[in-house]
Amino acid sequence: MGLQASCRTAPDSEPVMKELKADMNAIIVTGGKQYKVAEGDVVYIEKLDQEAGDTVKFDQVLAVIDGEKATFGAPTVAGASVEATVVKNGKGKKIRIFKYNPKKGYRKRQGHRQPYTKVEIGKISV
Repeated sequence: MGLQASCRTAPDSEPVMKELKADMNAIIVTGGKQYKVAEGDVVYIEKLDQEAGDTVKFDQVLAVIDGEKATFGAPTVAGASVEATVVKNGKGKKIRIFKYNPKKGYRKRQGHRQPYTKVEIGKISV
């Protein structure tokens, strides 16, 4: 009863290296958070007061990376902006909060759904 361990490899089993995109990337600030975005990306950000289909312009751009050339702001890049289109507004998954003090009879259950805005990044301009 000889059990043999077989190591099968795919015919093209070379290490996979991710190619760097030559696209333009930007780091933007919205809702107190920073996001690295590229043209065509879909990003979930903190809720904005915009309706689906509206165009949003992000002026707080911390950095713009264009291939080998990078521009960093102090604190923001002057004249740079990122345009995006609002896809939809929604709420995230429910999280449960349970507070409990032992021997005191204190128990509190609470739920929360964080609102978000789904945006599609359109144009990055410097």
